[in-house]
Amino acid sequence: MRDTSLQDKFKSKLRTADEAVRMIRSGQRVYVGSSCGEPQHLVNALMNNVKFFSDVEIVRLLSLEGSLVSLMADEYRGRKFHVRSIYGGSDQTKSLRANKRFITPMTLGAVPDLFKKKMLPLDVALIQVSPPDENGWMSLGISVDVTLAAARSAAVVIAQVNSIMPRIPGQGFIHLDDVSVIVEQEEELLTAFDLPSYESASEIADIAANLIDDGATIQLGLAELSQPIARALARKMDLGVHTEILTDDLMELVSQGVVTNRHKKLNDGKVIASGAIGSQDLYRSLNDNVAIEFRPSDYVNNPAIIARNHKMVAINFARTMDLSGQVYADALPHNHFSGVTGMFDFIQGTSMSPGGKSIIVIPARSIDGKTSRIMPKADRGSPVIPKAFVSYVVSEFGMVNLLGKNMEERAMAMISLAHPDFRDELFQKAKENGLIDRDRSLNDALFGIYPVRMEETRVYDGQQVIFRAAKPVDSRLIQEHFYNMDEKDVQTRFFSIRRNFYREDMDRMAQVDYIKNLVIVAATGEIGFEKIIGLGVYAHENSAVAEVAFSTSKEWQGRGIGGILLRKLVEAARENGFLRLIAHVLPTNTAMIKLFKKLPYQINTKTEFGTLILSCNFDEET
Repeated sequence: MRDTSLQDKFKSKLRTADEAVRMIRSGQRVYVGSSCGEPQHLVNALMNNVKFFSDVEIVRLLSLEGSLVSLMADEYRGRKFHVRSIYGGSDQTKSLRANKRFITPMTLGAVPDLFKKKMLPLDVALIQVSPPDENGWMSLGISVDVTLAAARSAAVVIAQVNSIMPRIPGQGFIHLDDVSVIVEQEEELLTAFDLPSYESASEIADIAANLIDDGATIQLGLAELSQPIARALARKMDLGVHTEILTDDLMELVSQGVVTNRHKKLNDGKVIASGAIGSQDLYRSLNDNVAIEFRPSDYVNNPAIIARNHKMVAINFARTMDLSGQVYADALPHNHFSGVTGMFDFIQGTSMSPGGKSIIVIPARSIDGKTSRIMPKADRGSPVIPKAFVSYVVSEFGMVNLLGKNMEERAMAMISLAHPDFRDELFQKAKENGLIDRDRSLNDALFGIYPVRMEETRVYDGQQVIFRAAKPVDSRLIQEHFYNMDEKDVQTRFFSIRRNFYREDMDRMAQVDYIKNLVIVAATGEIGFEKIIGLGVYAHENSAVAEVAFSTSKEWQGRGIGGILLRKLVEAARENGFLRLIAHVLPTNTAMIKLFKKLPYQINTKTEFGTLILSCNFDEET
């Protein structure tokens, strides 16, 4: 700061922390800077000077369960302070759970207007900033979010100037003229603690990453699975970032060249966030980093802004979900966030973004494995995403798209994502609650585990085709496939003229156990709204023999679809312990005969009642 007038002004505003907080009067409303940007020195002074005031309302966005939590946990101080929390922290923390009445549920993007429009007028704001530059501007550093609006709206602004706070480009600056009091105190910024890991983390991360295209723009929520998902994204190219919280994991993708922000369409070349939570190394890397811009929450979380990003993908985490697809996201014991966060802002934004997706990630079981995270109806916690807004859901047992699905389809889809240990109970509860037909049964398919490893994507003349195992939600797609087939092909497939493909028959085809019975489909189009263009099935005749059958849409015949389906069926049959493969075909079905004879095994043929029976043993290779 070279300007002597600014230097004099800075010195004139200097106070000790005790002197500064004693400016607060009883009954006033005080905002405290959020998350890792919390001005710890000022907060400690606040708690050490409680005898000077009473009935002070503390407004906070998020605390990492540090000093501010003790305001509620301590009986004496609890009479001196009332804490209005936009986020509640962990709902498993005893002090927070006991004071959940103070949590203010709302979406993050709406919070700044509370302050700016004086709907929640602030008397005092306690913030933390970098030292001023030569022109008197100080950076809010790692906590811009709603803190900027609070600092510009409060009658009195007390700023802790910390030389460790990074100066981060963007819109997170406040001028010396707009600060009432300066308290100089250098101290380490708060950092994130390590989160526990799930045994299934890598499987969930891989499935979620498969939904994200190269060049997409991502928002990644902060929870136990953030790190493995970020690692899974390392195989992508030219990603962009528009997210609430910047973490070490996301910055690692920047340093690896995975995140380039080249295709965002909005703020090209820039990582956009409203705050950072992570390590000291992360904070140092953000200082004067021209590839980063921090902006306030009413920009970052504005659905209209979010929608302008190219292929915007929001990846968020659920504490529990019910069978209708409703999301409950109150914090887990080690989560940083709870209550209504910015999840809904991003889900709305992605729904308006061309090629946008919202992905909800949920481990099937609790960390100790004792309880299901997918429930008939969640027994506690706040629903934060209504079922009508939920589309992609991922667990370690697969992925479904709930958009456009009826309640029965949703229940079946969610059960397929649950751990097999809990599926029977969920299925019975769904029937009791009227979500599934009481006469419906799943038999062995109830415990089938979707084989994610079988998924394969190929491109034919610019059109993607995914080859994958059938899911319980595919009944209608399989039905449409057969109804759309050429009449002659139907006769070849079913050995007779058939004009009806009843839903209960298709349900049985879709509800396979993936071991004794397996259906593989070839599908085009958006997941959840695909068109099945090819279908291969094997059904066990006995423990050693599996029978195969195929069908391919007319317009896709002769393009190798059947060959890929057969290869995958053979691989699965061998892996699942079958020794022999057979096929019953009409003698006129030359395509199927030719396909079967391409297998690398000795082919045996015989005719029975006008039907050709093809067979091969896996131990008789040619």
